[in-house]
Amino acid sequence: MPKPICQRLVDLIEDNADRLTQAWLADVKGRSETPTYHRYPDDLLYQRVHEVYRHLGQWVSRETTSADIARVYTALGRQRHEEGFALSEVLLALILTRRHLWLLVREKGVLDSALVLQQALDLSDRAVLFFDRAVYYTALGYEQAQAEAVPKRTAALAEELARPRRLARRAKRVAAG
Repeated sequence: MPKPICQRLVDLIEDNADRLTQAWLADVKGRSETPTYHRYPDDLLYQRVHEVYRHLGQWVSRETTSADIARVYTALGRQRHEEGFALSEVLLALILTRRHLWLLVREKGVLDSALVLQQALDLSDRAVLFFDRAVYYTALGYEQAQAEAVPKRTAALAEELARPRRLARRAKRVAAG
């Protein structure tokens, strides 16, 4: 029995994960809108994006819950914040991940009948839902890390501001003593 077209499209994407990842990497490294990615190690970026393409079937599966996506992408948002990425860069990188996926499907010319188009639309619906959730949870994790960093920065700034006063008091004690 032949595979359903939707599964064939997922297989096409998963089987071309290396190619997709290389195209994404060149794109994100070449864009002026993603300067932090230019300085980030290629092998780490490759590994993370490759995982999305390589396991696309799992991500777009009806068994994958919003909580599954939240766990992974909230952590990604927090991590990117801690690494110094701008939120706009991180979200653009996710958008480019989705874009390269559909560029491959169009390039391969597999959308050649009404049935295939309908099944591709079904896959598109699942992929869009996945990427929309990934974007949301990435932003949520980023914002959580950002909110947690404010008190830390405030405490560090207060400590820094208090240091000259302590040094001055200590100098007075030494001079008086």
